[in-house]
Amino acid sequence: MSPFPVLSEAERRARLEPPRGPVSMVLDTDTYNEIDDQFALVYALLSPNLTVEAIYAAPFFNRRSTGPEDGMKKSYAEILRILAKLGIDHEGRAYRGSRGYLPSEAEPLPSPAAQDLVARAMAPRDGLLYTVAIGAITNVASALLLEPELVRRIVVVWLGGQPHYWPTAAEFNLQQDIAAARVVFNSGVPLVHIPCKNVAEHLRTTLPEMATYVKGRGEIGDYLYQIYEQYRDDHFAASKVLWDISAIAWLNEPAWVPTELRPSPILRDDLTWAPEDPGRHKIREAVDVNRDRIFGDLFRKLQAWP
Repeated sequence: MSPFPVLSEAERRARLEPPRGPVSMVLDTDTYNEIDDQFALVYALLSPNLTVEAIYAAPFFNRRSTGPEDGMKKSYAEILRILAKLGIDHEGRAYRGSRGYLPSEAEPLPSPAAQDLVARAMAPRDGLLYTVAIGAITNVASALLLEPELVRRIVVVWLGGQPHYWPTAAEFNLQQDIAAARVVFNSGVPLVHIPCKNVAEHLRTTLPEMATYVKGRGEIGDYLYQIYEQYRDDHFAASKVLWDISAIAWLNEPAWVPTELRPSPILRDDLTWAPEDPGRHKIREAVDVNRDRIFGDLFRKLQAWP
């Protein structure tokens, strides 16, 4: 028997309605993994309709870390760096996340981030808490396992994996913690899934755009330009995708990230999707992005800062 509460179809559809008006959110981010998380964090913090209540550092392991715990610690430090450049106090806002990945789909890894999400979401509030994840979804899955009632209290927006029609689900965020991904897909928590292939991958920009619309926009604009410029040695005829801003864009204007209601996918051991099961609970899956409107919104908000 599932430990998670089961939402009625009406409850689920109501929670999956695109948001209108102010949104309360937390952001779970592997901020030092590359450079797109920094843009997403700044985009969220500069959006007046979004209240970023907390920011959680997610684990990651690639060439920029020596392991998941090191990745989480570097992400936490990067969160503090971004907040400082925006003049925002990190006390009570930034939290360290998990030091590793889930051992199994039944075993949470408690962390300050997971525990804060539980406490914050379960506290009395008007409306839902949008839980935006743009890295391995370990912290969110741990929180769900620690407190299954979160299914009734949050909406998860996750950038990770590939479209359900794609021959593989494999993608950096998803494949780091397969158990955590399965917890989120199987728990019944209201979920907005933003795939990478053919969706978020269209959010590309270039160094000339960075120089024109980002550089010189305060300390934070100069920092974003610097990390973009340093990301590669040769920018000739090259663009860089900023995947993670897609999740913030959906909260700012859902029409810029069109979505469809579909059965929650089943993730197999070989990192492929099982055939669609129409009896599964519904989630929203993004099917496209409006690249120009999203970047235009981000650039205008940077230009208006401070």
